[in-house]
Amino acid sequence: MQAQLIQPTISKKTRRELFWREVKKHKHSYILMAPYVILFLTFTVIPVFMSLGISFTSYDLLQPPRYIGLDNYTKLLLDDDVFIIALKNTLILAVVTGPVSYLLAFVFAWLINELPPKLRAFMTLIFYAPSISGNAFLMWLIIFSGDIHGYLNAFLMNMGIIDNPILWLKDTNYIIWVIIIVQLWLSLGVSFLAFIAGLQSVDKTLFEAGAIDGVKNRWQELWYITLPSMKPQLLFGAVMQITTSLAIAEVSMQLVGFPSVQYAGHTIVTHLIDYGSTRFELGYASAIATLLFLIMMGANLLVRNILRKVGE
Repeated sequence: MQAQLIQPTISKKTRRELFWREVKKHKHSYILMAPYVILFLTFTVIPVFMSLGISFTSYDLLQPPRYIGLDNYTKLLLDDDVFIIALKNTLILAVVTGPVSYLLAFVFAWLINELPPKLRAFMTLIFYAPSISGNAFLMWLIIFSGDIHGYLNAFLMNMGIIDNPILWLKDTNYIIWVIIIVQLWLSLGVSFLAFIAGLQSVDKTLFEAGAIDGVKNRWQELWYITLPSMKPQLLFGAVMQITTSLAIAEVSMQLVGFPSVQYAGHTIVTHLIDYGSTRFELGYASAIATLLFLIMMGANLLVRNILRKVGE
């Protein structure tokens, strides 16, 4: 009986000693990791938990936070009509731009990967450039300008398709589609680059082994060899596309204004900016941020489960 009581204590002590021995053994690695870990905890993990706590309070920077329970969430989901519009717009943008840009990025990466090295490098730069073009909105403002001088209006009028210019950035029937087009153009870069890297890292001998095992065409090579070999890049691209599509704000604010006409271009993030940076209702803004975080986490988990089935 006494031996049975002593055994767990010895086991825990031994495990602790082994742990610290491993830490000391790899101390140089932990020292190199420390700056990133400290920054990540300080500016990502801790703010997330702080935001969660503040979401249960009424806080406006001028007075100390006052606990109000679930009032912010009740108001957000039941009384805030603008948030419902923002949620609908965000889901439309996410459902359209997320999967479409993800598939386009992979298809273009797959095709460009077959090109000669110099041409492949040039085409990679062409496709990645939109994601780093800071003032690209000016070009789109000219294209979608609501007068006869706008490129799209001028083209459609010259073709005889329309008689009068369309207010693309002011008409609620077109605002969401304009944002979708511009967001698709901007969102190919990072995932596309990750897919190019993943395709380059696929072991070429696997294709020879696959041919022996009965892989007969390029589609079977893609499904059974290429995609399973680049699952980390597929997951990274999916996470980036989900995050980008659910956090659309800059495109909407730059193109259709803030706020947009009848909130037709309003998203969850612009709603968050409205309450957090304009009205300084930080408790309510934190509730918006928490719901957005939960939506992103749910979408990421769903995509992870889907990607696990790739190659099966």
